[in-house]
Amino acid sequence: MNPQVVRQVLHGQNITIARLELKKGAVVPEHHHVNEQIANVMEGAIVFHVGGEEHVVNAGESFLVPPNVPHKVSVLEDAVVYDVFSPIREDWLRGDDAYLR
Repeated sequence: MNPQVVRQVLHGQNITIARLELKKGAVVPEHHHVNEQIANVMEGAIVFHVGGEEHVVNAGESFLVPPNVPHKVSVLEDAVVYDVFSPIREDWLRGDDAYLR
């Protein structure tokens, strides 16, 4: 994706699972999607910025982003995150993920 964000993706019929490696200081710019998203932080720490609030999510914790809600992510520590999306990320299949590049 870019030097600070590495992504591996598997698309099923109804879900997309992504493994992301995020470097400290990386930012995923504000965006939104039709998908419900569950982020599972395996290592490190990230901050979800949603609706004017900041939610710190540390290793071993998860965070739910409802569909169509604008959000962005800041990376506090090098992190490994597994994201689960439902339905599948059609935008990623089309290559409409310029916000990550």
